[in-house]
Amino acid sequence: MSIRTAQRVAQVKPSATIAMSMKAAELKARGRNILSLSMGEPDFETPDHIQQAAIEAIRDGQTRYTAVDGTPALKDAIIEKFNRDNELSYQRDQILVSCGAKQSLYNLIQALIDPGDEVLIPAPYWVSYPDMVRLAGGAPVILHTTMDNGFKITPTQLRSSINEETRLLILNSPGNPTGRAYSRAELAALGEVLEEFPRVVICTDDIYEHIWWADEPFTTLPQVCPALKGRTVVVNGVSKAYAMTGWRIGYAAGDAELIKQMRKIQGQSTSNPCSISQAAAVAALTDSQLCVEHMCAEFKKRHDWLVPALNDLPGLACAPGEGAFYVFIDASGAIEAMGLDGDGAFCEHLLEKAGVALVPGTAFGAPGHARISFACSLDTLKDAVERLRNVLADA
Repeated sequence: MSIRTAQRVAQVKPSATIAMSMKAAELKARGRNILSLSMGEPDFETPDHIQQAAIEAIRDGQTRYTAVDGTPALKDAIIEKFNRDNELSYQRDQILVSCGAKQSLYNLIQALIDPGDEVLIPAPYWVSYPDMVRLAGGAPVILHTTMDNGFKITPTQLRSSINEETRLLILNSPGNPTGRAYSRAELAALGEVLEEFPRVVICTDDIYEHIWWADEPFTTLPQVCPALKGRTVVVNGVSKAYAMTGWRIGYAAGDAELIKQMRKIQGQSTSNPCSISQAAAVAALTDSQLCVEHMCAEFKKRHDWLVPALNDLPGLACAPGEGAFYVFIDASGAIEAMGLDGDGAFCEHLLEKAGVALVPGTAFGAPGHARISFACSLDTLKDAVERLRNVLADA
């Protein structure tokens, strides 16, 4: 018996990062020595004081449903974080706490996008953005960038892409998969364009905000362009900065009416995030941030070793990033030299011959590239690079 499924599901592709990680796990289970550089998950343990806050919450009986949109304590911690880190002011009714930043993004798109609406997505992009738009009946419009322009869109490119159907622009800085970030001046230039189009809502995905080592401090769009704050939704979470991927806490801040509609979507899906995770997130956001500084320093150390090491390999080119824990390599030279049919075949070849799992660039809207996550130990990275060197040298 064949069960008919909804047509909209046919438009959605499985996550390439998850698919590659599953393939690597299958090979490991068969006894292969596989180095997986495919998942964006910090290799650090959740800091002790955050774990302790969760234990205390359990002992205090914080094990029941909370408000759909998050506890008052966590909302207040998020408001404090925005004031402290971003010079942005919000009220509780402008905050929505969700089961991860991914759900915050999904809630936003479901609440905002009607069939036929267009959503501007710079590429390379995080793999889920276009499919979230398709699930809402919208049309993802991809704004392509290159390594030569820093994998960042320009004001001219943005202006030429906006039309009557444009409803949303998604910015991710520092970005997944490139690690590249927009400077304050670059955000200001994009903001000037966006001020001309008041119908366009902006989503700034700041999940990698604290994994940052650029020369200037991190800034987010509404901080640089206060006139756009009313139609900007800032999405963030605790997963990456605090090594809390499994705790599933993300949040969004924006216009109170739009947040209300996003809360309605969430109320008919997951309802509230885990009460224990919310208590842990309060500790993460309000207690000492030294743990974040420590992890960021380790990520930078890995980044600074990895970029020149990759550029020393035949057929690969890699630009440095300003944050996150990814590098995005141009593998077109290696693909051509090896006679392979694209970046998918390239990553399959590396997995089979070198036992190294990367994610094909096509999944991020950039064929001929591959993403490497350095959310793993430096020893693992050194082993992986040597394995890649041996395979590429034979091309």
